[in-house]
Amino acid sequence: MRRTTRISLTALGTIALLASSAFPQSAKLQFNLDHLAKSKNVVETVNVTLDSNLLTMFSSWLPRNDPDAAKIKQLVQGLQGVYVRSFKFDKEGAYSLDDVEAIRRQLVAPAWSCIVQVRTKKGRGTAGEGPGDADVCLRQQDGKILGLAIVAVEPKELTVVNIVGSLTPEQLSDLEGHFGIPAMRGKDKSSKAPKGKEAGKDEY
Repeated sequence: MRRTTRISLTALGTIALLASSAFPQSAKLQFNLDHLAKSKNVVETVNVTLDSNLLTMFSSWLPRNDPDAAKIKQLVQGLQGVYVRSFKFDKEGAYSLDDVEAIRRQLVAPAWSCIVQVRTKKGRGTAGEGPGDADVCLRQQDGKILGLAIVAVEPKELTVVNIVGSLTPEQLSDLEGHFGIPAMRGKDKSSKAPKGKEAGKDEY
């Protein structure tokens, strides 16, 4: 009986390994940042959790005559989810480097490739990072983008954006300012600033 059980468990393990190689892991990150929202030093939080159904519903509310809205509606058809966690604090050191590394450890090769990594050496924040540090990583398979992650770190602010689904880098700029997704630092503010102001979001 023990031998039969051992063989069965071995067979199940083999099947699980084959299944994991045949089907790619999800591009959805695991967020463990709820404790930051309860911090006495937090002054603003953004928590966005939108699956494909909610994305479709919200996109239907966009103005029909807006050219940008038409792009968003088309883009949403290829998305499975949009997840944003953003925290602003009233002082430095309100979150730790462990909070950041818990996210970064998920963004490793070969599943993920980080196309942008910004690290500053001077003026390091008390969270263990320099002001303005950032990671932009892609989840790809067969040349297609299956997901995107952005981790933006500042001494008094931490933002994580996770987009799950098929999209192009050009389409990412169309999403900025929508669904809680912040604008990337260094972009032309003349075209994106109005959306950011209306949404009450800062640029990153």
